[in-house]
Amino acid sequence: MLPLRSHSLSLSLKAPAVQALCLQFLSFFIIVFGATILWKTIGWVLPILLLAILQGLVAALLSRRCDLASWWLLIQLLFAPALVIVLGWQLPPWIFLLAFLLMLSLYWSTYRTQVPLYLSGPRVWKAVSELLPARPLRGIDIGSGLGGLVLNLAKRHPESEFYGIELAPLPWLLSLLRARLRSNPAHFLRGDYQLLDLSRFDVVFAYLSPVAMSPLWLKFQAEMPVGSLLISYEFAIEGQTADEMYQPIKDGPYLYVWRKQ
Repeated sequence: MLPLRSHSLSLSLKAPAVQALCLQFLSFFIIVFGATILWKTIGWVLPILLLAILQGLVAALLSRRCDLASWWLLIQLLFAPALVIVLGWQLPPWIFLLAFLLMLSLYWSTYRTQVPLYLSGPRVWKAVSELLPARPLRGIDIGSGLGGLVLNLAKRHPESEFYGIELAPLPWLLSLLRARLRSNPAHFLRGDYQLLDLSRFDVVFAYLSPVAMSPLWLKFQAEMPVGSLLISYEFAIEGQTADEMYQPIKDGPYLYVWRKQ
């Protein structure tokens, strides 16, 4: 099993989702303070839904002020009103617990990595397979999801070793079970690829998000050996021209390939 380096708490504290949550708390206290002043001075008692809407507006404005990405503004705006509306449905508490556990097992620390669950498909797997050098090698899929690419490559190239690394528990467990049930030699690790030594690999595949590509490029340049490949589906790297580009699906996203010089 490949070792992972120690985790750093500072990465989580700097995550946009943590900042957004702090801004929601700050907005809540601002609205509560304002509503209390109105009640004590002129006797106004504002409806809960209106207070939630005002909290969302304040949170969105603060998020804009703090330069959070544009999609966070919409999330901040709708979070409190949506929460009030859902609570008004008076659903059994266990439904909320079940939904929370399911989302947690699927997305785990997406709040920190900013990488949602993306799934590629057989045509992408075939295109990646055709890009691999005709020799035994070791490859890894970063954020391997349900393990489709890794399982496919391990089957197509039995002379090579293929790994997947996934942070979310449920996709990782499903990948592991799929490999065992199919007697597939693919390996699946659970953890953060930032804590993994990429010098052990000849090929890295990534289907992450625009936010994650620049840090991955720095890790690729710092750790991987000369001649190794970095392959990204759909997302390019800002300021780095790909050595090769392919379109596995007509009118679909591109595969970007960089070779370590």
